[in-house]
Amino acid sequence: MKAFVNSVRAFAREEDGVALTEYLILLALLVGGVITAVTLAGTNLATVWNGWAGWFTTNLTAPAAPAAPAA
Repeated sequence: MKAFVNSVRAFAREEDGVALTEYLILLALLVGGVITAVTLAGTNLATVWNGWAGWFTTNLTAPAAPAAPAA
C-alpha cells in the first residue's frame, strides 16, 4: 500500500502528468466545440434545404406534354 501511495505522490510531483492533463482538457473542449458547431450547422442546413425543396415543389411545374399531331 505504501508503494502505491509513493507512486501517486511521485506522479503528482511530475510535471508531465500536469501537461498531459492540460492537453486532454484542451482536446475535450475542442471536440465539444466541433460537435456543437456540426450539430448547429446540420440543423440550419436541414432547414434551408427543406425550404428550397418546398420552393421548388411549389413554384416549378413540369412542362406540358406536346400535343398529339392531327390525323
